[in-house]
Amino acid sequence: MNRISERKFSAAGTDWAALLTGLGLGLTIAIELTALRSSDISSLYSIIQTISRFAALIGTYFALLGILLVSRIPWVERGVGHDRLITWHRKLGPWSLYLIGFHVLLITVGYAGQFQEKIIGEFVNILTTFSWMWAALAGFIFMITAGVTSYKKARAKLSYETWWTIHVSTYLAIALSFMHQILNGPMFISHPLNKAFWIFLYSGMVFSIVYWRFGIPIYRSLRHGLRVDRVVVEAPGIISVIMRGRNLQTLDAQGGQFFGWRFMSKGHALISHPYSLSAAPTAHYLRITVKDLGDHSKSLADLKPGTRVFLEGPYGAFTAGRASRKHVVLVGGGVGITPIRALMEEFREGVQLDVIFRASKSEDLVLREEMDYLAAQSQGSIRIHYLVGSRKIYPMDAKSLKALVPRFADSDIYICGPGPLVEAVREAAKDLGVPKNRFHDEAFAFHSE
Repeated sequence: MNRISERKFSAAGTDWAALLTGLGLGLTIAIELTALRSSDISSLYSIIQTISRFAALIGTYFALLGILLVSRIPWVERGVGHDRLITWHRKLGPWSLYLIGFHVLLITVGYAGQFQEKIIGEFVNILTTFSWMWAALAGFIFMITAGVTSYKKARAKLSYETWWTIHVSTYLAIALSFMHQILNGPMFISHPLNKAFWIFLYSGMVFSIVYWRFGIPIYRSLRHGLRVDRVVVEAPGIISVIMRGRNLQTLDAQGGQFFGWRFMSKGHALISHPYSLSAAPTAHYLRITVKDLGDHSKSLADLKPGTRVFLEGPYGAFTAGRASRKHVVLVGGGVGITPIRALMEEFREGVQLDVIFRASKSEDLVLREEMDYLAAQSQGSIRIHYLVGSRKIYPMDAKSLKALVPRFADSDIYICGPGPLVEAVREAAKDLGVPKNRFHDEAFAFHSE
């Protein structure tokens, strides 16, 4: 796909995603509207119950949509972009939890008022009277746990493995809530069309998860026979894992993208970890470069040649095809340089590159020899700027970046690195008048569940 078509595909994908999301939300609201009776708004407590049902439907729709956004559907990933999907997913999550929480509270208050019961007593009555309510309560608890641990401060205190395990329980939470909705919801009882639509939404989520997140990755991994070829120490605490397989070009991977990796060895097989490619993929080799940031990344250095690798992907829209200018600025911070290094090989003749490598100390300049080699072979089309030192010495503000790269304001900007670096460059680009569609970032953190 060339650059123009990739940008058009992205815009079209975003438009279609917005349209389908709005249509689904409208149909979800219609479920309750079409089932309304005069008795549902005849008193204060019946109105409270009706509001609670709207909250439950919309909250559940947001939860289902949130899972679909990260189910790795290829045309959605390419059209909208992985980072944007993750942003939408994270914004929908709290609203889903709030709305379902309001449903639990309001339905209890509504029934307690209607039957003149104490709230705690009525809550127990609901659990023991209606079908599948204990399962729904368990699902709600799972959802609360996943929601709380997804906040930045809580997530920062958890290992990726712990966070991933808790967050995956969202699937179980939504599954546990399904039967009580279908069996107890007045908008579904005696309304077969409403019920069919709701079952279709759940079925679509299940199919997407099973097919795209499990079926396709397993099939591709077995087909390509990917195994660890060797592990190379790039610098203290930084290693590259080079993997060999067959017909890897059919993966259609690009420099700048990432995969979810499962290495079939102790401590690595159960949980997929996201790492970006650190070199443009070839027909037989893929490479990632990883910094020791925890138990998992540290233990990658102990991988043995021949270890089977299962992969999910490629994911991400951090690709050369997004550029619209003949001049591109690539900014990498620390080990965030790895997708930048891979991107350097993806831009074709006629594109001028300024590569900015930000590091605290010289030993953090991983892959420097490779980058220098690419620059030397580029006949002047690649310039590399190594900024080694503190933020005070090399501030990443508009004035400094324009002095370093005079054409900065008329360029496409690609950046991958720690959050503060990304935000500093984003602010500088904004100050220099770079529009949002020419700023492409890949946050160097959890890519998602």
